[in-house]
Amino acid sequence: MTTGSLLVIDLVIAVLAAAGWLGGGAASAARRRRLTLALAAFALLATVARAVTVTALARAGWWFAAEKVLIAAPLSLAAVVVVAPRLLRTPPDIRSVAVPLLFAGYAGSAALLVTVLHGYPASMGAGLLAVAGVVAATAVSWRALGARPSRTVSRSALAVAVTALVTGVGLAVAPGAAPAVPHGHGYRDAEAVGEPTRRFTLTAGTATVDVAGRDVRAWAFNGQVPGPELTATVGDVFEVTLHNRDIGRGVTLHWHGYDVPNSQDGVPGVTQAAVLPGEEFVYRFRADQVGTYWYHTHAVSDVGVRMGLYGVLVVHPAPAAGVDATTPAAGVDATTPAAGLDVTVPVHTLAGLPLPVARVEPVEAGVPVRLRLINTDSTTHRYALAGTPFQVAAIDGSDLRGPTPLVDTAVLIPAGGRYDLVFTAPATPVALFVGGRAVWSTGPVSTATGAWPVLDPLSYGVGSPVPWSRFDREFTLVLDRGLDLRGLLPRYAHTVNGAADPDIPSQVVRLGDIVRFTIVNRSLEVHPWHLHGHHVLVLSRNGEPARGSPLWLDSFDVRPGDVWEVAFLADNPGMWANHCHNLPHADAGMVLHLMYE
Repeated sequence: MTTGSLLVIDLVIAVLAAAGWLGGGAASAARRRRLTLALAAFALLATVARAVTVTALARAGWWFAAEKVLIAAPLSLAAVVVVAPRLLRTPPDIRSVAVPLLFAGYAGSAALLVTVLHGYPASMGAGLLAVAGVVAATAVSWRALGARPSRTVSRSALAVAVTALVTGVGLAVAPGAAPAVPHGHGYRDAEAVGEPTRRFTLTAGTATVDVAGRDVRAWAFNGQVPGPELTATVGDVFEVTLHNRDIGRGVTLHWHGYDVPNSQDGVPGVTQAAVLPGEEFVYRFRADQVGTYWYHTHAVSDVGVRMGLYGVLVVHPAPAAGVDATTPAAGVDATTPAAGLDVTVPVHTLAGLPLPVARVEPVEAGVPVRLRLINTDSTTHRYALAGTPFQVAAIDGSDLRGPTPLVDTAVLIPAGGRYDLVFTAPATPVALFVGGRAVWSTGPVSTATGAWPVLDPLSYGVGSPVPWSRFDREFTLVLDRGLDLRGLLPRYAHTVNGAADPDIPSQVVRLGDIVRFTIVNRSLEVHPWHLHGHHVLVLSRNGEPARGSPLWLDSFDVRPGDVWEVAFLADNPGMWANHCHNLPHADAGMVLHLMYE
């Protein structure tokens, strides 16, 4: 059983236990003896079962069980201690156990709310608020059921509830660490990279685009979705001039997965100001990374990317000696023979409609083909290539070591990720399916791919030793959801280590450090993680070392219950965004920053 499954089971058991106690209390108040005893027995069994799941979660990692052990367990124990003796005496008037049962229900509910609304890390403030809620709700029930507690008991309960509430609120809203991004900092000037050899102009603006015969309102670069495909050969110098025609919330260009100098990274408020209507910004950087990448706006990116402000970036290797050194023509990849076919497939959802529109492209048998698969959505997509053996030649722009042929195997590509598939065209048709929909083919293919196994990239290809024997800096990121009380208005945020942007402390490194991240997902949602400016080497997932080809990634899915260990060399100075690439999650707080001293 996975840790993610345990998280779900524990949550369900917690709900059932609280419901059992509360239901027993209500049945007791209604003098339904048999129902009361049945519900109380059920709640007790559920409470014991939860002790088992919490123990298993604690063994998987303290991150998954902290508030359950420190807050939920004492509350559950108090509930059992208060209820059990009274039930064992089987009172003649079953209504006399109504308040103890309701107390147990309030304790279970408060513990559950701590997990759902507060999450990680367990804090004294959350515990005190839970106690205040339990005491207050019990006192109200006591009076509502006609019980007459002594004045001493009433005053003591009121004092405990008020003290716990005031102290808990004070601790919950107290300022945390310094904000992740210092306000008012200046932007670094672009470094000189030489005379541009590849010039492009991108104009962002509202547009109406055709999607499979339907007119769709979009935000587009140069009036098209996706924007123009930008290509170069290693050694070229890109110059991309961005104009904003009428996008009121501003635009930028972020080169996703391309480790550009910090000044060219396109993150508003961090590396540049957003380009407002009527303004422009010029990006200039050297093409020194071969592979498949993409670009998108990073200004209000959860809206801008979804509306269509994205495009493809491909850098080809330099031709071999004796070959014409000009940039390869469209459709030709310098890593394959001159007659090879190079196809980019950026998958996107625009106004609920899937892109790209399916296309058929006949290919002669024997022609080498490279499919560059790019997931520009905020959620994972499942890809399946039917009709031919293939290899995964590269992931996130980095070539794999010793890829082997795959047949009837699907690949999962996280939000922002890229896989390059290569094969030699057979005489029979081949088709690429995304989520069961054919997006590219050489002819009609009717193969069912839904039951195919999924490739695990951590065990694919030929391994090699980790290049480092030490780590200079280590950081742990615990991903969760929780109530963020530090702004003007409370919000239910996606959090990192219990805080939400802009209150998540920055990770500070020095140039030359070997940095290790441990990324833990204790939420029930997938978080595709993306560090700007660097590729990370995967060390392990859920305690299992990566055994296949070294995986240098810039986007990877951290699924519920997952624990990833990744590392990188801090060799690109600046301030870098480090965030979930489910962009609504990032907008809801799951963004922090990596800073160089």
